[in-house]
Amino acid sequence: MNKIPLIGIGLLFLFSCGNEALPILGNREVKVTRNGNAETIDTIYQTIPDFQFQDQYGHSFSSKQTANKIYVADFFFVTCPSICPRMKRNLLKVNEKYGSDTNFLILSHTIDPEHDSVPVLYDYADKLNVNHGNWFFLRADRVYTYELAAHAYYASALVDSTEPGGFVHSGGLILVDQQKRVRGIYDGTNADETEKLIKDIHILMHEKN
Repeated sequence: MNKIPLIGIGLLFLFSCGNEALPILGNREVKVTRNGNAETIDTIYQTIPDFQFQDQYGHSFSSKQTANKIYVADFFFVTCPSICPRMKRNLLKVNEKYGSDTNFLILSHTIDPEHDSVPVLYDYADKLNVNHGNWFFLRADRVYTYELAAHAYYASALVDSTEPGGFVHSGGLILVDQQKRVRGIYDGTNADETEKLIKDIHILMHEKN
């Protein structure tokens, strides 16, 4: 399975945090409010929409559970023969650093829900030794997942019978802030990119809004 480029992310804006800054990815809308002669200008950034999945425990997992939390999202499938194992090894580094923080989550979305049932996802997480923590393995209807990947997370997921495993997808690790805005996308197969992700999570945890 070859890694394919991330979908274009539209406009990108910087958000300052002291002397450091992380981008805010996606589109924005400028809202002007007038009160007499006074004018207030607010920027409305694109955010992750409400969603609902099923986790590896068979429980419903919705966007409500990400409220006021920083999280990393990725897309994978259990039988993936190429980039997914590398992505998970790098995500284990992220989990080792932040997995005990109650304000942080990892959300791994399967792109092969027909095979990746609740028991399969549970066993997969158990082999990674990440059950009973802040890392959730999520499944939903395939079309629903693919549309969320493309339109919310700027990730790609496609069925392709010519590829090993039958799917092709981007290997991005997507960083989302407490306001549900995408703040970075990192190559999940690259150790240096993973280290940058770990540092950027730290920046978000200390960001003043």
